[in-house]
Amino acid sequence: MVIGTGIYSMVRWGYRVSIDFTGGTEVTYGIGEEFVDTISKEDIEAGLKSVNATYQSHEYPDDTSLVVRVSDMDEQSEPQFREALAKRTSAQLSLLRLNVVGPVIGQEAIQKTLIAVGLGIMAILGYIFFAFKRASFAFAAVVALLHDLLVVLGMYSLVGHFFGAQLDTLFVTGLLTTLTFSTHDTIVIFDKIREYRKSHPHESIETLSDMAVSATMARSINNSLTIVFMLVALVLLGGSSIRFFAVALLMGTLTGVYSSPFVAAPVMMWIEKWRK
Repeated sequence: MVIGTGIYSMVRWGYRVSIDFTGGTEVTYGIGEEFVDTISKEDIEAGLKSVNATYQSHEYPDDTSLVVRVSDMDEQSEPQFREALAKRTSAQLSLLRLNVVGPVIGQEAIQKTLIAVGLGIMAILGYIFFAFKRASFAFAAVVALLHDLLVVLGMYSLVGHFFGAQLDTLFVTGLLTTLTFSTHDTIVIFDKIREYRKSHPHESIETLSDMAVSATMARSINNSLTIVFMLVALVLLGGSSIRFFAVALLMGTLTGVYSSPFVAAPVMMWIEKWRK
């Protein structure tokens, strides 16, 4: 159900892609609390006419800042836009951050992101096959990885639609971290199965898997809870620049804990039974 909801969100609403991938200019202004939600899209577009820039989006990440995303505006024209916007709205604006990304760099970022994810999955597949000498283990681990990938991508699309999260390089970092965390727990379970197979050579693969999952479940939950507590604190108390990065990591951690015993192990069992 979670994956189905996420796929529907990706098809129906897609993502709010940041300028890291699309190119453009992101300007963050400090404002007074009395001006929060009072500066409209029309006000920003009127100010942009003075610098011949095109409006993309704007948002208020907190009570004291305004983030404006535009195209075709550089550092030289920003003061003129800020003056025009302040004159129209009577707001006191102070420049906090200006980030300019060219469209060519944005396209390169997309290509490098896809290559990084592909190389990561191939490296994990090769390592598990080399370590356990069984294609069933490697295939099951990749299925669990794809499961985690779909869950995080789908849920992040929902978060982007309802809460304004953007698809940026920090999300890519969180996604790759999720793949690593999921594989870590999967390897622990598979290693236990290999250990029990040597000490209980006559037991079925179902029994060996049950023993391995039971032996590692408490460790996995305890280890994950320490990460979850830290990430929840970042989501609730962290700054706006890293909040959605922490959300992505939190979703990845939770789905990674689930997928190792409930996706990777059953898939491996199914393949082993099919081979016999």
